Amino acid sequence: MIKNGQQHVESLRDGRTVFLNGRRIDDVTTAPAFRNAVGSIGKLFDFQSEAANRSLMTFETDSGTRACRVWQLPASYGELKERRAAIEAWSELHGGFMGRAPDHVASCIAGMYMGLDVFEAYNPDRAAALADYFRYARDNDLYLTYVIINPQADRSKSASQQRDEFLTTGIVDRDAEGITLRGAKMLATGGIMANEVFVTCIQPLRPGDEKYAISCAIPMNVKGLKILSRKSYELAAPSMFDNPLAHRFDENDAVLYFEDVKVPWDRVFVHDSIEMCQKQFHATPAHVYQNYQAMIRLSVKIRLLLGVARRIVEINGISTFPQVQEMLGQLAAEAGMVDAFVAAMEAKGTQRGPYFVPDKHTLYAAQTLTQQLYPKVLQTLRELAGGGMIMLPSSIDDFRNPEIADIIAKTQQSPAANAEEKVKFYKFAWDAVGSEFASRHTQYEMFYAGATFVTKGHSYRTYDWSRASDLLESLMSNYSLSDELSEAAHSAA
Repeated sequence: MIKNGQQHVESLRDGRTVFLNGRRIDDVTTAPAFRNAVGSIGKLFDFQSEAANRSLMTFETDSGTRACRVWQLPASYGELKERRAAIEAWSELHGGFMGRAPDHVASCIAGMYMGLDVFEAYNPDRAAALADYFRYARDNDLYLTYVIINPQADRSKSASQQRDEFLTTGIVDRDAEGITLRGAKMLATGGIMANEVFVTCIQPLRPGDEKYAISCAIPMNVKGLKILSRKSYELAAPSMFDNPLAHRFDENDAVLYFEDVKVPWDRVFVHDSIEMCQKQFHATPAHVYQNYQAMIRLSVKIRLLLGVARRIVEINGISTFPQVQEMLGQLAAEAGMVDAFVAAMEAKGTQRGPYFVPDKHTLYAAQTLTQQLYPKVLQTLRELAGGGMIMLPSSIDDFRNPEIADIIAKTQQSPAANAEEKVKFYKFAWDAVGSEFASRHTQYEMFYAGATFVTKGHSYRTYDWSRASDLLESLMSNYSLSDELSEAAHSAA
């Protein structure tokens, strides 16, 4: 099934248990805290369902039906690029500001499916459950989120050493029907708008943590699942003019709390295996595939921020200043680097059985550098804008007051825009750079792939050190101290 926006919105009216500001939200599709973000996700599904976008956004499955390309398993470099074009088109609809849109976790599950042999070696029944779930999610065009991080609590202790045995989600019971989960998981980004959630742990577990070594998928409305939303930036941004990004693209984050949630065996992919919890990501293409998607999205976001930078200098009339052109040149080089990383991880990709997978080290190099790059780009935008992003009318209502409307027109002058256009742009820029919504995105881009030592560790482990060492050795092996001394002695004679 290729869903449209209305179908997806209707699917969210399922009785899920969502809490915000101390009360339960009956319908996330109409609640002022979530409805615009839900609508933005709906537009993604509308886009893919349009006849003009059929070849761009969908592909023919092995059963002869069509599905969204986020579920595609590329068999070649060309097919990988086709899939990237679909992800890029979706990302452009939200400017890269929805980091957990439907293409992210779909990429993770697709990557796990590509490594089905790893699951079969672990447990044939769990492998069959994963294969069935992949086809089910694909054929029903599900929007998945995931929770793969444990509550922080005392980070010096493992999950099993926390004061509360079930602070972290773990197996409290099992029977012939399935497992029962109790405890909390983070961060269900996009969970308010998703159909189902993939529950597992990407953080390393220690001996004794076996009950927390789980991997499964459940609907967001399952009995016993409570969704605890963070503060809604959308709710605080009722005007699109004043907060054009927060108003539409606040994908939300939530803590999920499992109060004895039953998961049937056909939805369980890993249980009681610390080793397999890690293997599902790193011995299969899952981790590479999901983060490759994230880099495509980030490349779109950086491109948008460069558009903001260019418009700032036009609005301020400083585009001819040599020092400003130097700053823009640096930004352009950095944006080009991100685009080049995406192209390189595709071009350097390799076959894994029948599937073509992006290059692992190029991906991790990109993540390591872009974690540092994102706040640097924002800092450059701040330097270019100066006070322009701050000294703005307090809200759209200021334009409605004739007593101050003329003053706004005088004080918001620009050689490239009238007052309304200038204010509109700088409101957009502030929402991208400095608002509470923007601050969340800075934190997100710096840590969604893990702490910096984690991404640097991935880069260290996947670099071809032997090739570098061999090159060094080849250039050092054709000379020696004795050769040098002999040659000197011969010359002296």
